[in-house]
Amino acid sequence: MARQRLPMRAVAAQVLQAVSDGQSLAQALPTGLAQVAESERSQLQALCYGTCRWYHRLNAELKSRLHKPLKKGDRITVPLILVALFQIRHSRQADYAVVNETVEAGRSLGKPHLAGLINAILRAALREGEPEPANDADRLSHPEWMTEKLRHNWPERWQAILEGNNDQGPMTLRVNARQQSREDYLKALGEVGITAIATPFAEQGIQLERPCSVDQLPGFDIGAVSVQDEAAQLCTQLLDLHPGQRVLDACAAPGGKTCAILETAEDLQVVALDQSDERMVRVRENLDRLQVDAQLLTADAAQLEHWWDGQPFDRILLDVPCSASGVVRRHPDIKLLRREEDIPALADIQLNLLEQLWTTLKPGGRLVYATCSVFPQENHRIIQRFMKAHADAALTMPDLAWGLDTGAGRQLFPERGSHDGFFYACLTRIDHPSANQATSS
Repeated sequence: MARQRLPMRAVAAQVLQAVSDGQSLAQALPTGLAQVAESERSQLQALCYGTCRWYHRLNAELKSRLHKPLKKGDRITVPLILVALFQIRHSRQADYAVVNETVEAGRSLGKPHLAGLINAILRAALREGEPEPANDADRLSHPEWMTEKLRHNWPERWQAILEGNNDQGPMTLRVNARQQSREDYLKALGEVGITAIATPFAEQGIQLERPCSVDQLPGFDIGAVSVQDEAAQLCTQLLDLHPGQRVLDACAAPGGKTCAILETAEDLQVVALDQSDERMVRVRENLDRLQVDAQLLTADAAQLEHWWDGQPFDRILLDVPCSASGVVRRHPDIKLLRREEDIPALADIQLNLLEQLWTTLKPGGRLVYATCSVFPQENHRIIQRFMKAHADAALTMPDLAWGLDTGAGRQLFPERGSHDGFFYACLTRIDHPSANQATSS
């Protein structure tokens, strides 16, 4: 006998419970999508992403309405109610349907004894409206530690950063310059009724007025264009690539930047390195779609003896593992998964990677250090620490129209209707450093 499908809200609750238990949405959502009808999958995804985006504010409301904590065995009821509160506060779903279907979803999850509680909480939420959040963290729907860290790091920008995190980022494309110009691709989009504009900073970037399926993009299947945020595209301009160069893309998966490098100049010898076999499959798929090639290696980039052949690189892109605090709007589960104690540990990894890969760079070569973080501890402070210890390193940032000059690289913040948060620093290895070169930045 075929197993009866769970209601979509019940599946959403299970996905969100998995996120609360430590899985990312990318890990938990595929299991949920497989449990619902194809016609419900886009709505399930929207419910899970939206509830994560507003989780802290919704959870503060729920706590104010619960007179006593739920028993451990009933904790699935929490994400179930949060999904309903998200719909009440942020969707056009009929209120009566949200309440009735959430109560039934609770029954399907084996919690019929909580039907009255679920009904009472949701009807009170409708009757009384949303309560005033008690603090900035709840108001802006972020964990308290992240709110306070950003307030301390960026006293004039913290609120704009948090508000930007609560927006959905635009869909941005990178045009393959080896196939056509950006202007020609804008015309091609117009011919199929897709409205778009050129990005102001990324030379090959196009921002769509509204997101669409990649199947609607002309030439996507043959590599004419790729989906990539404008901030992420800037790495190739900073690398200053020229034909014949040997280039390392460290921490390369899923391969978007590897492909961008190969689109920028011909006859490049590109090595794409990542420590995950599973993620390297994505790199290969992206390379094949664009009909370009690179040497793919699976290893920990910091363990040179496991992968480096001793031949130095002209250019290195070091896009280090980071908190991803600059891309929360695209990955709202970061608000639930990231912890304050993660940041010092990540900073140690980042500095070690920079130290190790520096030895593989040719004298006169350029290394671009990149993160999708907005925390200085992962960004310009890493560069400052590195420069103090390396007389052979010079900060060589070009004159740029974007980002905030930190004195040791440029910081981009998530902008409403524009790019994500990113950090970049360009370091050149000096052949014969002067005695005071290490402090020249």
